Amino acid sequence: MAAPEPEHDCPRCPRLADFRQDQRKAHPAWFNGPVPCFGLAGARLLIVGLAPGLQGANRTGRPFTGDHAGELLYRTLLDFGFAAGRYAADPGDGLTLRNTMIVNAVRCVPPQNKPLPAEIKACNMFLRERIISMQGLAAIVALGRVAHDAVLAALERRKSAFPFAHGAEHVLAGTKLFDSYHCSRYNTNTGVLTPEMFQAVFARVRNYLDPL
Repeated sequence: MAAPEPEHDCPRCPRLADFRQDQRKAHPAWFNGPVPCFGLAGARLLIVGLAPGLQGANRTGRPFTGDHAGELLYRTLLDFGFAAGRYAADPGDGLTLRNTMIVNAVRCVPPQNKPLPAEIKACNMFLRERIISMQGLAAIVALGRVAHDAVLAALERRKSAFPFAHGAEHVLAGTKLFDSYHCSRYNTNTGVLTPEMFQAVFARVRNYLDPL
């Protein structure tokens, strides 16, 4: 079952649409549109981020590609067998995902990397339909509280019943949700998230999907 994707000129969020137009004028060679999912539609693992970075996915058209967050994410996915090939911060680098898909809670780049609550809500239908379409889905990794809350909204679960915390795990009707702090430059530079903390989350995901 295919999930709908936002059109390249998606009008659902006027502020984001205006910002997108500004970026198209300033950088006409950039992707400058709602960034599509990356990976396998039949994957068992779904990784949910926040939103495209201005000079990352908004520029390249692939989630977490071209910015600092992608360096840690893709290195970790390669280390744990969720990706194959070589990450070179370019959609043409030949990197592939293994039984994994990556998507953002908000598909369009927001000013200052901060989507508004109404924008997160407006984009949630795409996340919901994506999750529904993944019939073999067994695990979700939420990168940050916004992604965590977006997953709960998509699955119509109460936030209070599933509090966000780095390293937390939640069982959601046959799918397990794993929480991690977002792998942003701010979090890694300030020590809020270390590579070891991030890798520990994916080690547990690997063990959950493929127990010894």
